[in-house]
Amino acid sequence: MRKAYQQELDSIGEALKAMADLVGSAMGRATSALLDSDLQTAESVISAEAHVKDMHRDLEDRAIAVLARQQPVATDLRTVVTSLRMSADLERCGVLAKDVATVARRRYPEHAVPQDLRRTVLEMGRLAQRLVSQAVEALVTHDVEAALRVERDDDRMDELHRLLFQHLLDEQWQHGVETAVNVALVGRYYERFADHAVSIARHVVYLATGEHPADLPVDR
Repeated sequence: MRKAYQQELDSIGEALKAMADLVGSAMGRATSALLDSDLQTAESVISAEAHVKDMHRDLEDRAIAVLARQQPVATDLRTVVTSLRMSADLERCGVLAKDVATVARRRYPEHAVPQDLRRTVLEMGRLAQRLVSQAVEALVTHDVEAALRVERDDDRMDELHRLLFQHLLDEQWQHGVETAVNVALVGRYYERFADHAVSIARHVVYLATGEHPADLPVDR
């Protein structure tokens, strides 16, 4: 009985890893679609978001079934509850990747991002992917230090987001209102994606230690 129970818990962790791989890939492809004005890739990201939602619902059902049948306590209960929360974060990441792809589709065949901002947006897309990958890797290994690094690394996303807005507010901006709106939107989507990665990492800390990151000793 205990072996079957542990297999159920393990399968929930594997589902989270699969979701993370999917949404990370989706954001990478959405970024490519955005920068390359690639309609086919944008459409594939938009279509794939439904699969992320299905995975989220399936994981919720499995977690709730474990709660109902096994009535877990202590660490196992933390595992199930935090898995539900992380699944919700990953589902939102899938929506945000879809949102980036939608901007690319809406502006096709034109480019939504002007040439002078392409490097910044590319870095934001790559960083978003890396942060969610780091967060879930920390989950797999229960590595508290790796989870805490996600939040520190997110500072770079905040810097890039501010840099975008500095360009938008510059009096020399010459790309028009529609492009400004699109850039503002995608900047927000990347920032929110990274915020969800940080949220996952915080859940990992709680899962591993029973404490929230803010309550950990400051000398960690």
